[in-house]
Amino acid sequence: MQSTINFGYLIFLSVVAALGGFLFGYDTAVISGTIAQVTQLFQLDALQQGWYVGCALVGSIIGVLFAGILSDKLGRKLTMVISAILFSASALGCALCTDFTQLVVYRIIGGVGIGVVSIVSPLYISEVSVAQYRGRLVSLYQLAVTVGFLGAYLVNYQLLAWSESGALLGVPLLNKIFITEVWRGMLGMETLPAILFFIIIFFIPESPRWLIVRGQERKAINILERIYNSITEATNQLKETQSVLTAETSSEWSLLMKPGILKAVIIGVCIAILGQFMGVNAVLYYGPSIFENAGLSGGDSLFYQVLVGLVNTLTTILALVIIDKVGRKKLVYYGVSGMVVSLILIGLYFLFGDSLNVSSLFLLVFFLFYVFCCAVSICAVVFVLLSEMYPTKVRGLAMSIAGFALWIGTYLIGQLTPWMLQNLTPAGTFFLFAVMCVPYMLIVWKLVPETTGKSLEEIERYWTRSE
Repeated sequence: MQSTINFGYLIFLSVVAALGGFLFGYDTAVISGTIAQVTQLFQLDALQQGWYVGCALVGSIIGVLFAGILSDKLGRKLTMVISAILFSASALGCALCTDFTQLVVYRIIGGVGIGVVSIVSPLYISEVSVAQYRGRLVSLYQLAVTVGFLGAYLVNYQLLAWSESGALLGVPLLNKIFITEVWRGMLGMETLPAILFFIIIFFIPESPRWLIVRGQERKAINILERIYNSITEATNQLKETQSVLTAETSSEWSLLMKPGILKAVIIGVCIAILGQFMGVNAVLYYGPSIFENAGLSGGDSLFYQVLVGLVNTLTTILALVIIDKVGRKKLVYYGVSGMVVSLILIGLYFLFGDSLNVSSLFLLVFFLFYVFCCAVSICAVVFVLLSEMYPTKVRGLAMSIAGFALWIGTYLIGQLTPWMLQNLTPAGTFFLFAVMCVPYMLIVWKLVPETTGKSLEEIERYWTRSE
C-alpha cells in the first residue's frame, strides 16, 4: 500500500491544517513582549495585568468546550474556517482597540480561536492520514505551534528594535501601531497568517471519515482515492470505517459513556492535565524571569526567549522524523526520564548553586535540556495520542473533553507558578514538577496502547474490546 499513497497530497492537507497550530503558538507567545507596554499605557495594577495575560486562556477554555461539538456537527473544515475568522478579528481588534476593555475582549476572541484550532487541526490531520505516517503528520501541528512561538519572539524583537530606532511612518495610524505603541503591531501582525489560513482552507477537502459518518460516501471515496491513489485501497478504507460505524448504534453521549470508551476519555484527560503539571508551560512562560532571577539574562530576556524557542522548534522537527519509527510510548519513556533528570538538577542548582559557586551556565544548559526532552516527547506525542484514541463518531466531543482538561491545567499552572516560585522556592517548584512526571509515565506504561502503525479503526476496536 505504501507505494500507492499520494504523500505529497497528504503533506499539503496536513500543512494547511497545521497552519492553525502556528496561529495557536503565535497568539499564545506574542503576549510576552507586550505586557510592559500595555501595563504602562493603561496604568494596570497587578490584578489587571494578570487578567490581561490570562484572559486568552479563558477564551481557550470556552473554545475547547464548543470545538468538538462544532467539528462533529459542521465538519472539520468549516470549524477551521471559523477559527481563522476568530484569529483575524482578534488580531485586527487588538491593533485598533481604543481602551483596555476592548483589548481584553479581542484577546478573549483570539483565545476562543486557540481553543477551537487546538482540537480541530490535529483531528483533521489524524483523519486524513494513513496509519504509517499519521504520527509524523499530526506532529506537524505541534511543530507549527513551536514555530509560532519562535515567530512571535522574533516579531516582538524586531518590531521593538524598529520602534526604538527613531523611524517614522507617513501614515499616522501606522505610526501609532508600529512605532509609538508597538505592542499593537506585535498583536496585529497575526492578521497576515490568519487571513492566509482562512483562504487556504478552501483548497482542502472535508475529512473523509466525517463524511462517512454523515452518510456522504461518494464524496468520501473521491477524497480517499486521491489520498491512496488506488480505488481498491480507498474502497477498503471506506468499508473498514463503515464496519466500525455499523457497530456504533448508540447516540454520541451514550457511546461516550461505554466502559471502554470512557476509560480512553479518562486516560486522555489525565495525560492532558498532568502534562501541564510537569512544568511545560511554566518553563516556556516564566523561563526568562527565572533566568533573570538567577542572574543569567543580563536584562536581555528576549534573547533567551528566542533561544528556548529555537531549541523547542528544532527538537520538534526531530520528533516529527522519529515518532513513527521509535513509537509514541518509547518517546515518552526516553523524554520524560530526561525531564526528571533535568528538573532535579535545576532544583539542585537553586538549592546549592550559590554556596558551591556553580556557574549560571549550568542552569542554562539543563533548562535547554529540559526543553529538548519535553519537545521530543510529551509535547510531540500528546496531540497525536488525543487525535487517534477515540471512535470516529465521538472523536470531536472526546477531544474537547481532553482539550478542556489541558487548558484548565494550562490556566492553573499559569496562575500557580508565580505563587509556587515564591512559597515553595524555585528548588521546591522544580522538584514538584519532577515528581509529577512519575504518574504520567505510569499511565502511559500501564494504560495507553502503542498506536504506532495502527489504523484509527484498529485503535477504536482496542478500546471497545476492553469494555
